[in-house]
Amino acid sequence: MRKPIVFILVLVLMALYASVFVVQEGQRGIVMRFGKVLRDDENKPVIYVPGLQFKVPFIDTVKMLDARIQTMENQADRFITSEQKDLIVDSYIKWRISDFSRYYLATGGGDISQAEVLLKRKFSDRLRSEIGRLDVRGIVTDSRGRLMLDVRDALNTGTGETTEADSAIASAAARVEQETKGAQPHINPNSMAALGIEVIDVRIKQINLPTEVSDAIFARMRAEREAVARRHRSQGQEQAEKLKAAADYLVTRTLAEAEREALIMRGEGDAEAAKLFANAFSEDPNFYAFIRSLRAYEASFNDNQDVMVLSPDSDFFRYMRSPATSLAR
Repeated sequence: MRKPIVFILVLVLMALYASVFVVQEGQRGIVMRFGKVLRDDENKPVIYVPGLQFKVPFIDTVKMLDARIQTMENQADRFITSEQKDLIVDSYIKWRISDFSRYYLATGGGDISQAEVLLKRKFSDRLRSEIGRLDVRGIVTDSRGRLMLDVRDALNTGTGETTEADSAIASAAARVEQETKGAQPHINPNSMAALGIEVIDVRIKQINLPTEVSDAIFARMRAEREAVARRHRSQGQEQAEKLKAAADYLVTRTLAEAEREALIMRGEGDAEAAKLFANAFSEDPNFYAFIRSLRAYEASFNDNQDVMVLSPDSDFFRYMRSPATSLAR
């Protein structure tokens, strides 16, 4: 009796365990019954929010969808501006699932790669159209991000244009309408909302010129900078020559003025000395004669001549005789 009870208890526990599932925070759950999406009375897929949930054991399976914001990096691509110039634009997109049931049906069971392929194609077409309306200056100086806001809004609400990406999105949207038999609200089939996706943000990470264009621009910029450098060096050399000429003139003038002052002072000194000598000589003529003879001796003896032919009684030697004789004469 105990074995059947234990077996039944094990089956009950297994059934209970199989009927319980947990939806983690940041996720949403969709239950598949016999391979088809479990729907409510309005024929909409039932979406399970985070928490402990229940399903029919061994019959229902659960598909988890990521409710967090996703970041999709876009490969750098070439775009043409309104002035027919090429730009290499590197960008990324942030998006999330806004309608889980629509997203699940439109992407073939919540295939994120399929969703990102459609989003990337739509984004590339929209960005190409927006860049084609602007010139390079307008794109680079778009400080308020108006370009990216326009692209984001166009992705979320759709436009009147029809591209290959719009056709693919419209086809997915038609599949949703067909499976739900019109239970879903009408949405522009050319918008990402038709896939149950909301674009949160679109950003340009980097804008570059193609290699062949940037090389030519850098060469031109280098030539312009070199021309400016040569002009500055020439102006600097000219200014240096002017400063040097001004300094040379100042030095010459200062030396001339100093020489003139020296000559004046020397002349005044000589005049004062002559005056003093004259005053002294006028008071004592013999002293004047004595000084004049001394100067004559000095000049003669410094003449480097070994022989002087003079009479010993010559007046030239009178101050070399005895003092009494000299003074007497």
